[in-house]
Amino acid sequence: MSFTSDAPAALAGRPLFEPIAERLGRHVDAVLPPPEHLDALLQQGTRSGGGMPIRFVPPTPGLTAYEEHIFNTGEVPTRAHDWHDYFNALAWCVWPRTKHCCNALHLRAQGLRHTATVSGRGPLRDALTQFDECGIVVVSSAPAIIDGLAAHAWEEVFWRQRAQLLATTRFLVIGHGIWDQLRNPFVGLCAKAIYRVVDAHWLYLPPPEAQAECDAWLAAHLAGHDTDLTPRSLSPLPLLGVPGVVADSECADYYRDTRQFRPRRGT
Repeated sequence: MSFTSDAPAALAGRPLFEPIAERLGRHVDAVLPPPEHLDALLQQGTRSGGGMPIRFVPPTPGLTAYEEHIFNTGEVPTRAHDWHDYFNALAWCVWPRTKHCCNALHLRAQGLRHTATVSGRGPLRDALTQFDECGIVVVSSAPAIIDGLAAHAWEEVFWRQRAQLLATTRFLVIGHGIWDQLRNPFVGLCAKAIYRVVDAHWLYLPPPEAQAECDAWLAAHLAGHDTDLTPRSLSPLPLLGVPGVVADSECADYYRDTRQFRPRRGT
């Protein structure tokens, strides 16, 4: 099947687009599909945090209570011809349990703060929004790889341990803002990571099965950490260090550029 270089399908084979690659591959035209056509990509039974069936609709002028609107109606405001909103729709398609959980946690946190007469969004909602935009789950069967990335040992893990990294570790983006930015990567592009250690057999699951399993795990993880999830609990990950994302990463000196590969604070 042929497609133009500006079509979503052109992104399907690029690193870090793996969770949505199959759905990207269906869109071979340069013009993004309208919101109502994206409903067909949803998994059966995908619902908002309030239990309403999800569907993608044009935004309502003046709408401000974004998460509350989704919770109560299932309607996800989606601008036509907008890459950012297109990727958000695809995130709902491949991370349905996690998106459901995040929507429910937003409303729960909002209700608790209202009951306690505390103003502001609070750290949980800020973290959920940040993860929704910029999140990634790093899944590895090698605990030392996870420890190294969490410690910002970028050159050690991305370069010296590259073979082991590639053999043991998967980078699964959930943040729709990250996919939008990866269309034209720039120096300093950074995700917010949640790390997960798995048994080696997980790495050999068929990709759709691995994606569904990780979606269920992530939803449970977020629901179980709602009292300690804050923006600071999410670990920064320089995405252009992931092997294969940019050609410049094929040498050790690349990982010594502190504009991207910053040491951990206090080290």
